[in-house]
Amino acid sequence: MVEWIMAHAPVGYAEALEFMEDRVAQIAAGRADEAVWLLEHPPLYTAGTSARPEDLTDPDRFPVFEAGRGGQYTYHGPGQRVAYVMLDLNRRGRDVRCFVRQLEAWVIAALAQFNVTGEIREGRVGVWVTRPDRPLNPDGTLREDKIAAIGVKLRRWISFHGISINVEPDLSHFEGIVPCGIREHGVTSLVDLGLPVTMTDLDAALISQFGEIFGDLHEKCAAMP
Repeated sequence: MVEWIMAHAPVGYAEALEFMEDRVAQIAAGRADEAVWLLEHPPLYTAGTSARPEDLTDPDRFPVFEAGRGGQYTYHGPGQRVAYVMLDLNRRGRDVRCFVRQLEAWVIAALAQFNVTGEIREGRVGVWVTRPDRPLNPDGTLREDKIAAIGVKLRRWISFHGISINVEPDLSHFEGIVPCGIREHGVTSLVDLGLPVTMTDLDAALISQFGEIFGDLHEKCAAMP
């Protein structure tokens, strides 16, 4: 059984880390169910284990936290849905690559509910959308913007951290970092794409698609590229 936890007010980052650490320990000990926690944070930057100091371009803009997850710098704030995923991979195959692919597929499936085509790119973490409504890149290719970030950590094969999807954040807040170390592309949101999607709409899409993606790890992974 997976417990869905909904936060109805912004959650501080230190508080979120403390909660995840405790829940992961409880799951590993067999004293708690797996969980997905849907929340928003106040404006802040987080540094993953691969973060480069030069990618924090405005260090005084918002609080900066060492996240302990994989990846580089990212932004969290109001209007962005964060889904912290605490799942027991001991029972789900102990396949980290497959688990990350599942997280990507989950985001893509949720975005598809709003007729948004999310895509992954080799060498670029996260989920991307093409922007035919924007000027072409200098090389004549379509611009691609990032709409979702992914960063996970495992302890005793229990996952934590997870995904973030931009619903309607202040996109200027991303200017204090080089998101995920990628300078050549921008950041977008569902509302920036012209879609009047609410956080409640996105939550419903995430919940409805979760079982389809995570129902049987071995079977689903065998079907993924």
